[in-house]
Amino acid sequence: MQIEHPSSETEAQALQEALAAQVISEDQFDSISTIAGTDVAYDDATNQLVGAIVVLDASTLEIIETQVVTESVRFPYIPGLFSFRELPPLLSAFERLTHKPDMIVCDGQGLAHPRRFGLACHLGVVLDIPTIGCGKTRLTGTHETPLETRGASAPLIDNDQVIGEVLRTQDNIKPVYVSVGHRASLSTAKEWILKLTPKYRLPETTRQADQQVNRALKALQTQR
Repeated sequence: MQIEHPSSETEAQALQEALAAQVISEDQFDSISTIAGTDVAYDDATNQLVGAIVVLDASTLEIIETQVVTESVRFPYIPGLFSFRELPPLLSAFERLTHKPDMIVCDGQGLAHPRRFGLACHLGVVLDIPTIGCGKTRLTGTHETPLETRGASAPLIDNDQVIGEVLRTQDNIKPVYVSVGHRASLSTAKEWILKLTPKYRLPETTRQADQQVNRALKALQTQR
């Protein structure tokens, strides 16, 4: 597993654009029996990142395995280039997994990114695994407001291109922003996000990974 570490913003943008050409926006997988969630958080007091990957049974949504890694920050906070900051701890966590997931859902954007290469695309291309982006907020593009019922959606459009879907996962709750990461179509991405949100706004993959990251951050704080 190789990842380049750019030394400047310009170098990072060029690398993004080069890797974006490798993104596959169609379904390229067999059956999905395990699905993973990711989350990354920053501890400003120690300049460290906590990255978590939680693997779930795709049918029951029960946790199969969890890996959490804490690493020092390698890339500065630059909007649009978050994946270079957040990817290293996620790759370290992935390497520790004994159950490699059939699909990954990222707490962030895929194609719904100014250069069409958010974290979900970056992780998917590097690992060559079907990946979906599911962000809590919009990074780019415009959209109409979807109906207030679960399953309602509206296309997310940027420069006359559909880059994702604004999806209502629960009645009368704020929607999420779903986009292709790698080797999964947008329709498949929407289908899986609805499967992963039987009770809450956010997918179980994201919720479980977020809980692991929060526990790790609290542990760091108690050590200080």
